[in-house]
Amino acid sequence: MAAQGREAVSPRRYIRLRAEAVGFALGSLCFIVGALPWYADAVGAIATGVTFFTGSLLFTAAGLIQLLLSGRRAPRRGAPAGDRLDWWAAAVQAVGTLLFNISTFVALLAAIAAPDAVGIGWRSNAWGSLAFLVSGVLALAASRRRDELWHIRARTPEAAWLNMAGSVAFGVSAIGAYVVPETTTFVSQLWANLGTVLGGLCFLAAAVLVRPGATAEVAPS
Repeated sequence: MAAQGREAVSPRRYIRLRAEAVGFALGSLCFIVGALPWYADAVGAIATGVTFFTGSLLFTAAGLIQLLLSGRRAPRRGAPAGDRLDWWAAAVQAVGTLLFNISTFVALLAAIAAPDAVGIGWRSNAWGSLAFLVSGVLALAASRRRDELWHIRARTPEAAWLNMAGSVAFGVSAIGAYVVPETTTFVSQLWANLGTVLGGLCFLAAAVLVRPGATAEVAPS
């Protein structure tokens, strides 16, 4: 029964798995495009802010679906370690996406108030990036115990490593976006943008990997 549950997906969970993957993929595209300097120059600070904010909302929606698939409540005592790691990875990531919601919304409001201000625009959030890093470590651990997860494709090593790489890249972006008080300039404008682009590409690739195909085995309802 356990093996069948891990290889066949109920129709409802199949739809949620696809929605999760699509949400992360579209959100990643928003962060990739928003971090491209030529895009910001072409559409302006407000449209760029909307792009980042939209990406963060898509991340949050996908993250909440992932948490729902892992179980709305933390696994009880005695639950398999894989289940616990999977749930905590999803929960911490959901917190990270909410932090990105806040930072991208604040950046959007700032752009609306002063679209021509020097240095206006969203930069990777340090606390959100930290939450993604912690979630990445937990997801890697969960991917090593796939036989204990609700479905064998819930965490794959390839996607877990890509998500971890994306989290590291977002962390590098947050460091690059740090404003040095003495100079009021970024540590590295290049890495502030490049880290976001690379992180988005990793998250996009991971979403494509975990997205169940049209021929995936669906359990009878």
